[in-house]
Amino acid sequence: MRQITLIMFSLLVSFPANAAIVLKNEQWAVALEPGTLAIDAKPAKGGSVNLSSGVSSHLVGNLQTGSDNAEWNWDNGSYTISARLDGADLSLSISANAEGSLEVLRQPSTAWGRGMVFPLAEGAYIPADDDVWRNFLLERMAEFNTTQDISLPLWGLDHENFSLSWLFTNPFNNNVRLTRDDGGIAIAFTHDFTSLDFKTPMTMLLHLGDADPLAGSKRYREWLISEGRFETLKSKIAATPEAEKLLGATHTYLWGSGLISADDVQDWNRFLAVLRGESKLSSDIRHRFESEALSVLKETKGKPYRYQQRVLVRAFNAALDALARESWQVANPDMNVLTQRYGILRKEVASTFTDALRPDPSQWGDGISVATIKKLRQAGLERLWIGLGQGWEGGLWHPEAIKAGVDAGYLLGPYDSYETALQKGDNPSWATAHLGDTAYRDCAIRQKDGSLKAGFQQSGHYTQPDCVRPLMQKRIQALLSAVPFNSWFLDAYATGMVFDSYPPAKKITQQQYAAGNEENMRWVGEKLGLPIGSEDGNATTARGVLFAHGMQTPVIGWGDRDMQHDKTSPYFLGRWYPEERPETFFKEVPVKQVYESIHFDPRTRLPLYQAVFHGSVVTTHHWLFDNLKLKNVRSENELTQLLYNVPPLYHLSADTLTERLPIITRHDSFFRPLHQRLATQMMIDFKWLTPDRLVQQTTFEDGTKLVANFGQEPYRYGNMVVKGHSIIANVPGQTQPTSYNISDRKSPRD
Repeated sequence: MRQITLIMFSLLVSFPANAAIVLKNEQWAVALEPGTLAIDAKPAKGGSVNLSSGVSSHLVGNLQTGSDNAEWNWDNGSYTISARLDGADLSLSISANAEGSLEVLRQPSTAWGRGMVFPLAEGAYIPADDDVWRNFLLERMAEFNTTQDISLPLWGLDHENFSLSWLFTNPFNNNVRLTRDDGGIAIAFTHDFTSLDFKTPMTMLLHLGDADPLAGSKRYREWLISEGRFETLKSKIAATPEAEKLLGATHTYLWGSGLISADDVQDWNRFLAVLRGESKLSSDIRHRFESEALSVLKETKGKPYRYQQRVLVRAFNAALDALARESWQVANPDMNVLTQRYGILRKEVASTFTDALRPDPSQWGDGISVATIKKLRQAGLERLWIGLGQGWEGGLWHPEAIKAGVDAGYLLGPYDSYETALQKGDNPSWATAHLGDTAYRDCAIRQKDGSLKAGFQQSGHYTQPDCVRPLMQKRIQALLSAVPFNSWFLDAYATGMVFDSYPPAKKITQQQYAAGNEENMRWVGEKLGLPIGSEDGNATTARGVLFAHGMQTPVIGWGDRDMQHDKTSPYFLGRWYPEERPETFFKEVPVKQVYESIHFDPRTRLPLYQAVFHGSVVTTHHWLFDNLKLKNVRSENELTQLLYNVPPLYHLSADTLTERLPIITRHDSFFRPLHQRLATQMMIDFKWLTPDRLVQQTTFEDGTKLVANFGQEPYRYGNMVVKGHSIIANVPGQTQPTSYNISDRKSPRD
């Protein structure tokens, strides 16, 4: 007892004299100033940390305190604050009696300690003295929310012998601002008590953890489990058995959805003659040609050159797409017309262009074709998730190719979207966003000022998930009646992008919006039995989704002129052309130094998301940045995903199979058996094994350890040598670890 008393005394003497409340136990003490909510923490084995310098002062009333709890109100009962210390957790809750915006925390730069643990996409460790990170945060993330802008609603602080982590257990309607503070960064946290939901408290948890960069993530996972908000991948597979095929699967996007390829034309003279002819179909197609294709059609004599063939086939396919879309992109889309029109047009093409094209339409196609599926099988790839990058139209043109993929044991799904509703006539090629007039008008997010919220890239309107659900269900079921897809990808539903909406008929809160997104995904996964994927997989919308694209590599440099607009820049990502192989996905470019440092430097990357959701959500890269896109960080990228046990992502087209399949199969031979073993397991530990942090280890539930060497020099691990730019897997029960060496991809830092 005397020892505990002495510890308590040492904890208290370092607190400010004006701290009116001190909550304490054997592990630590926390001092709170009730008028400003200034917060100081003093672990039993460490120095005092000022976590909040306090907000503007409020009038305090009805203060009640105990040794481990306190409650009081602000401003004559406008707000009620409660605090409770329970073991290593300080829980804070603020309730409001009316709508309003309330600043809660002002964290000074000194609270960072040695660095901040920050869930930007997969996760990062940000040294307190890192100028590159400091400038990036102040320029790119000066203001962010805790639902979409970070993958987990938390951040952590490294104090060498211990860590402190903020967990925002109500992640909705929070705003965070970063500002310069004595050479570092101060963080201000504000919560909006909206008129829709001001009675829901703002809740947060301060966790005292070990000297472990994953401490906050591990505690968040525990909290999710305790709240019944964590779903294991095993339980998801039990509800959607087809999802077992995700274990060990490489993720790919397949391009080239047009009806025919140039190789499908077996008689070019006949093809041109029919195309120039007087049939209604030929006339309809020609009238939708652009100038280059019309010129080639007019001037070509004999068999066209290869370039001319491509021009004509692209124009031919685009015209057929346009003809099909015109039939159903109307005020009230008829799902039967949508699903039948493509097949009807295919029959018309076969009968009109008989003798010019291959006789069997089921064998037509470019990337999306029976021939492509055959090549994937011949390469020895047993497990794949194949997404149709151009949406479900490729499946409507080529249902036989989808069936061939399903029969081969693969998962095939279209990239589908219901987040944005377009007006009739707007961007017809964005087929998935044409939901009809009712969705465009009545399902739109209505902002507090009465305006309708513009959709993606200021097109159309963002939609309420509950409102578009009946249409989504009807369209997906209609598509499945025509095409045997066995997976689905719903754009943006798992990004944590949530809105308050104020339509007169039915207002919804951010929390209800998130729940609506999850319900839409769950319906596809559990009702239809389709393994469901979406973007990112952020924590606030992670339930109901099995796989997510955008966590390992997120969207980088959005709005960066060099990357997105300046075609002369070496960093330009490329055009969305040609359709069968868009440059923006296939053009290999270097990434700028600043983004390399922020997103790919292994010394500052952390598996924060995996520490929570490995064994729940399978994640990989955003489709804008597949494994081969950024050529100067391939080694770091590939080693990191193997270390974290997440699948790779590749874009494929008919003319890139020869080049890319050997790369994919080499990676698959190491990755697939490990992922089949570990995908349903928790990641339980992460360590830096060398002072320079270039050798790293992850550990999983069954004791499997993965050790990656991002450096040049060999590293001795037990009786094994881990070569530079390589990884080993030490699996319980195996006599020898297996290894994978990226010898042919040198790091730009080497």
